[in-house]
Amino acid sequence: MGFTLIELLVVIAVIAILMAILMPALNRAKEQGKRASCLSNLKQLTLAWLMYIDQNDEKLVNGDTREYTSMYSNPALKFSESHYNERPWVETDWRAAMTELQKKDAILTGALYPYVNTLKVYRCATVERRTADAYGAVSATFRTYAIMDSMNCKFWTSEGKMLKKRVDIKEPAFRAVMVDDGGTGMSALGGFTTRALHTVRGGNQSWWDPPPVRHGEGTNWSFADGHSDYHKWEDPRTIAFGKQTRPSANSPQQPDNPDLIWAAQVVWGNE
Repeated sequence: MGFTLIELLVVIAVIAILMAILMPALNRAKEQGKRASCLSNLKQLTLAWLMYIDQNDEKLVNGDTREYTSMYSNPALKFSESHYNERPWVETDWRAAMTELQKKDAILTGALYPYVNTLKVYRCATVERRTADAYGAVSATFRTYAIMDSMNCKFWTSEGKMLKKRVDIKEPAFRAVMVDDGGTGMSALGGFTTRALHTVRGGNQSWWDPPPVRHGEGTNWSFADGHSDYHKWEDPRTIAFGKQTRPSANSPQQPDNPDLIWAAQVVWGNE
């Protein structure tokens, strides 16, 4: 005995309804798995970061990727402002014209690779290794993680102190080291930049680098005591700026945004 047309249509409708209910739950479960993998990557990289400190006279590894070239070329700079004679944790891997081999070599020759020598640990699984941008150009991404400007990456006279040694880090459980940065199809650049707390409270209430929103409108962070954690953004303005198709530095002013305060504190401290 066969089904009538009406019965078939009812069955199809029920299946469609079930799929509509189940797919978001499946997608959330898939994202949670990738988020957990990303947290594991960050933890491994941060433990490597701590091992480097242990074996290098308590000095922090150079957190830049030769984006801030002037800090390498001037031996007259103060120790607290310079990367003179410091090898980056990852060499330059973010230029659009670079080949896959060049991007791989940038990680393999970085100062942290001897401590964590697995390429896939440097990239969040949410980002495909090869992606096409809005213009159809295909590029390779091997790294999505960035080190905070404050963690021996970038010296800012206007924002906060660039830390050079472990002893400089106050409250390490609350000071961020790395973040899952970089949009789809692009590597993170030199470091992750935010306004300092005194700047935000002084009236400049804007984002510098776009806040990462890859993981459920939040992102993964690691901290100087070695743990990694997920942080979900609260303010819709944070999420909207982070979701820009072609994000650029410096958002419009976002008064009373609690996310700006939180980011300023974990990056630069409470100074």
